[in-house]
Amino acid sequence: MKIVLLTIGKTSEKYLIEGIAQYQKRLKHYTQFEMLEILNIKNAKNFSNAELMKKEGELILKQLQNSDHLILLDDKGKDFTSTKFAEKLQSWMLSGKKRLVFVVGGAYGFSEEMYSRGNEKLSLSKMTFSHQMVRLFFVEQIYRGYTILNNEPYHHQ
Repeated sequence: MKIVLLTIGKTSEKYLIEGIAQYQKRLKHYTQFEMLEILNIKNAKNFSNAELMKKEGELILKQLQNSDHLILLDDKGKDFTSTKFAEKLQSWMLSGKKRLVFVVGGAYGFSEEMYSRGNEKLSLSKMTFSHQMVRLFFVEQIYRGYTILNNEPYHHQ
């Protein structure tokens, strides 16, 4: 199974880039993992929030394959403990899915088309984080999930 993290905009902070790279390197031992960054919409300030979400959604949908299992990282999604997330990760693996695609949307969230196409919604926290930080947090949680599933001494209960 391949895991893809799809984001709007580039990660610009050096410390976040380095952190993400560290967890991507660690993940190679467990799964295929890829981050895809879609460039920000040019002249975004000229669009309403709804128009911007729709344009971002169109760009995201172009990156998807029909068989992808799409999980939207959304504050209204289901939240998990790290252990429960590891169990969910295992259930996705056992289901035979070829590609899990997790999406961090733009600043205003997702368009209706994205919600319609999405298979699930996942919340990382009830708190709000910058979209750049969410990338690091999420990659770390994927890594943590695999260490939990392999009974490795990374996660402490």
